[in-house]
Amino acid sequence: MEARTERSTALDEDQFRQLYESLRRRLPWDPSDRRGALNHIWPAQVLAAAREVELGLTVSLGAPIENDPAADNPEPAGHEMTRPADGHARESGLDFAMDRISMNIHGNADSHLDALCHVIYDDHLYNGVPAETVTSRGAAALSVDAAKNGVVGRAVLLDIPRLRGESWLEPGDHVSADELLAAEKEQRVRLGHGDIALVHVGHRRRRKRLGPWDASQARAGLHPDTVPLLADRGVSALGSDGNNDTAPSITAGVDFPVHVLVVNALGIQLMDYLQFDEIIPHCERSGRWSFLCVIAPLRLQDATGSPVNPIAIL
Repeated sequence: MEARTERSTALDEDQFRQLYESLRRRLPWDPSDRRGALNHIWPAQVLAAAREVELGLTVSLGAPIENDPAADNPEPAGHEMTRPADGHARESGLDFAMDRISMNIHGNADSHLDALCHVIYDDHLYNGVPAETVTSRGAAALSVDAAKNGVVGRAVLLDIPRLRGESWLEPGDHVSADELLAAEKEQRVRLGHGDIALVHVGHRRRRKRLGPWDASQARAGLHPDTVPLLADRGVSALGSDGNNDTAPSITAGVDFPVHVLVVNALGIQLMDYLQFDEIIPHCERSGRWSFLCVIAPLRLQDATGSPVNPIAIL
C-alpha cells in the first residue's frame, strides 16, 4: 500500500474564490451551454466503455432507500401502501397492490444525483445562469432532465481506505489530490476524459458497523484541491459513498466547497451517498477498478436532482 500523504491545508475565503474563478475560466463551452461535463462523453467513449464488460455481471452502486428515521435521516422517505384497502385483496378476480413514495432528494442517507441547478453561489447557477430561474414551481434551467438520456461511460473507483490500510475515513477527514493520484498508482488505473470518477471514503461501511450519526455535522469527503485534478482529466460525473464534501468544512465561509466547485463552477453531475461495498470485492478479485457504468436519473423535468441507482456492469 502507498503511504498516506500529508494532510492538505484549510482554505480561506480569498483562496477559495480564486480557485472558483480559475475553474470557471477553464470551461471549454460558451455561455449558452446547459449540459456541462456531460459534453465530455462522446459516442466513441461509450463504445470503449462497453468493451470493459467481461463477465456480464451487474452490480448496484445505490443504497436501499430508507423509510425509518435515523440520526442522519430525520425526515426519511415516505412509503405508503394505497391498495389493497386495509390489506385485504379481492377474494376472486383481478386486483392490484399499489403504493406511493415521497422523499427529500438531497438528504444525508439516500443515494441521489445533484442536477446543475442545485448549487447556487453568488446568486448564480452553473455557467452564469441566474438563481432566479429556480422558483417554487421548479427549475426553469439546468434541471436533472439534462441527464434524461443517462450518464453512460467508463467508471473508475478509487478506494482511499484501501490506500491508507484503514476500514474507513473518520468523519471530518478528507481526501487530497495527492491521495487520488496515489490511489491511481496503487490500483493501476487512471481517470481519463469523460470518465465517471467514484471515490470511496468508507462512509457506508462505518455507518453499517457503528450505526448512523448526524452526517450533516461530521463526515469524510474530498478536499477542494482535488477538483482541479478532476477538471484536468475531464471527468463527466463524480460520486462518493459520502457527501463528497467534508464536514466541518475546511473552507472559511463555504460549507460545501466541493459542491460549489464541481457543480457550479465546472458543471459536473454529482452523486452523493452511493454504496460500494458490493462492487469492491469484485474489483479486488479481478484487479480491475474500472467498469462500464449506467446512471439513469428519473425524468423529473424541473427538479434539482433525482434518486439514483447507478449500475456497474463487469
